[in-house]
Amino acid sequence: MVFDNLLRRSLPAVLVAGFLLSSAMAQGQYRLVERAPVAPAAQGPSLQAGVGQPGEHPLMPTLRWAQEGLRNIEKLEDYSATLAKRERIGGKLTDYEYIFVKVRHRPFSVYLYFLGPPAKKGQEVIYIDSKNDGKMWAHGTGLQDTMFGTVSLTPTGMIAMRGQRYPLTELGILNLVHRLIEVGNDDLKYGECEVQFIKGAKINGRTCTCIQVVHPVPRRNFLYHLARIFVDDELNVPIRYAAYDWPKQSGGAPEVMEEYTYLNLKLNNGFTDADFDIRNPNYRFR
Repeated sequence: MVFDNLLRRSLPAVLVAGFLLSSAMAQGQYRLVERAPVAPAAQGPSLQAGVGQPGEHPLMPTLRWAQEGLRNIEKLEDYSATLAKRERIGGKLTDYEYIFVKVRHRPFSVYLYFLGPPAKKGQEVIYIDSKNDGKMWAHGTGLQDTMFGTVSLTPTGMIAMRGQRYPLTELGILNLVHRLIEVGNDDLKYGECEVQFIKGAKINGRTCTCIQVVHPVPRRNFLYHLARIFVDDELNVPIRYAAYDWPKQSGGAPEVMEEYTYLNLKLNNGFTDADFDIRNPNYRFR
């Protein structure tokens, strides 16, 4: 599929974990700080930093963690978070978007409420797998909402994909881990891969382990120069992913290609069908 190819070309062959949030996010208008305790995840394999076997590919310790941890992520019923994201589209890096998200795994269901930027604040989206003929419900704000109200859109269609690298159906932590495992397994065919584990990284006050993967030399088989994921030490799930292209000039800084950070993550909230219903009185669909 076209979007499968786009996905594979846009994710590095890694599972990685990161450093502090960028200064742009830390100083942004919508900076968020945790105010409530986070529910513990199901017990699963811990990320053993750099524990590998002699002669194996540097990515193997991370892939083992991901493959084992995937089963525990699949056991989660649902979660909520504030997703902070920015992507390079058509060569231009977008501003940060801040979106409150609810995700349910069975059936796969998504609710989005845009917190920012101001031009998108108040927009809402709902998608439920195998419902509404595979389409998502969405509404804008202001005049757009007055004229069109709630509309049904194909997630991979031109309107829904405007300014987005991936369709809504690919959102979420579980999808992220699935994709990284797939691409990571492909990357085992190649060398020139440097992996570094960094303990004590912080995301919005959460202590994480960072796995950083670097491909020093540009090659056709490498999708990114540098990639990182934050793995929350308590929850044992990835809460941030960032990928960077090679610098345009020698000695320059790597260019951000995409960043996704799940802030204030809360697991197993007990969401019901009402949380993914456009008739919910707390939502503004009409």
